[in-house]
Amino acid sequence: MTEPAGLAIPAAVPATDLPADTETYDVVVVGFGIAGGCAALEAARAGARVLLLERAAVHGGTSSMSGGHFYLGAGTDVQQATGHEDSVDAMVRYLMASTKDPDEEKIRAYCESSVEHFDWLEALGFRFERSYFPGKAVIQPGTEGLMFTGNEKVWPFREDIPPAPRGHKVPVPGDTEGTRIVMDLLRERIDEAGVEVRYETGAAQLVVTDEGGVAGLAWKSFDATGFVRSDAVVIAAGGFVMNADMVARYTPALGSKLFTLGSTYDDGLGIRLGQSVGAALENMEEPFITAPFYPPSSRCKGLIVNRDGQRFVAEDSYHARTSYHVLQQPDAVAYLIVDSEHLGEDHMPLVPLKDGYETVEEMEAGLGMPAGSLVATVERYNEHAAAGEDPDFHKHPDWLAPQTAGPWAVLDLSLGVALYAGFTIGGMATTVDGEVRRSDGSVVPGLYAAGACASNIAQDGAGYCSGTQLGEGSFFGRRAGVAAAARAARRATVSPSGR
Repeated sequence: MTEPAGLAIPAAVPATDLPADTETYDVVVVGFGIAGGCAALEAARAGARVLLLERAAVHGGTSSMSGGHFYLGAGTDVQQATGHEDSVDAMVRYLMASTKDPDEEKIRAYCESSVEHFDWLEALGFRFERSYFPGKAVIQPGTEGLMFTGNEKVWPFREDIPPAPRGHKVPVPGDTEGTRIVMDLLRERIDEAGVEVRYETGAAQLVVTDEGGVAGLAWKSFDATGFVRSDAVVIAAGGFVMNADMVARYTPALGSKLFTLGSTYDDGLGIRLGQSVGAALENMEEPFITAPFYPPSSRCKGLIVNRDGQRFVAEDSYHARTSYHVLQQPDAVAYLIVDSEHLGEDHMPLVPLKDGYETVEEMEAGLGMPAGSLVATVERYNEHAAAGEDPDFHKHPDWLAPQTAGPWAVLDLSLGVALYAGFTIGGMATTVDGEVRRSDGSVVPGLYAAGACASNIAQDGAGYCSGTQLGEGSFFGRRAGVAAAARAARRATVSPSGR
């Protein structure tokens, strides 16, 4: 049976086949998003001669489409300025507790270097505003530099781990312009560092030595093709959400009922290039899927029920955690019930208003729920909320309020009704320095990966925190760039020709 085109693995090119006059660089980076840009910059600053390839006509990649959060903590200047205590230990413990299969070495490295990474990002030429947004939102509506973008205040995490907000956003009101600012500054720093950037040029195949190491790549730009020799290749070419064949194989939940979050070039080619030289893959079955029902924040004080009228998740959860649990319900049907006092203006159109009801009994019948089920759920919720308690799901007291001011609104969180969106999380297995691993745990010499085509600390949709992709992409991109440059320097020392 023929393999679908989207799963095809490009054939590696033997290094012995390269022409004698093949151009040579110390490090070649594939992809100019946040991870590739940071890798190229750090490799160049470490003394390497760097070539950066980007298939698009401009820099930015999917990073420029993101919400603009960087997940950072352990005592950044913004946290300190806004009175939020945080520590390496608390950050490590939270990420370990909220991730399904955590990589402690990577998490610890990320947390221990978080303040330094914050400073490095600001040194690109921008400044996070020293201010805090206390509400629930996907993106701060203003220029506030800090907010909660995970489940740090959600039970059970808050019980033993002091919660701290770690979502740092570039100061642009409520859209993605902040990330574009960062990418533009990164481009300027890359130009200053002497990196050669080629747009509309992509990697087509990896070049492999007789020993199985990577020694360069084949490139393609429109009808032109060629080769580059290098001591190290860093792949930072995005995820695979735009590849229907890969999605069908690995993450079928990202199917026809969802809006995909990605660029044209999130086609999994970087991952398949890694496979061509033996890269192992991790967490490929884990998607990030969400349909936020807030803002306004007041809606978090309502209650979410399934088709049987039963609650199943704390409504103050981060929106992706809520969506994860919605998709586990019978037929992926769920409703947010909120009274007139807490409905607010309809700012979040992804979750539509289904209907309004004068009584809870009328609502129960209108939604086709078992007799008495919703009435009992609402009565129990209201009784405990009035006392500032939630014995069933332990919602934080900040988001508890009786829903007694009729009429009541029902917002439809069901899959196929609400607009769920998602992207892929899995990718190549790597070391903490971005070295690509084989299935036996050994590394592929000369090959590094970072960003959405690598598996790092964001390993499952339920535990995801906004800002993790930009945070880990930039951080592990930097580490990969430094490690790649160090490899090139070592090889130059061994061989006077540098090869």
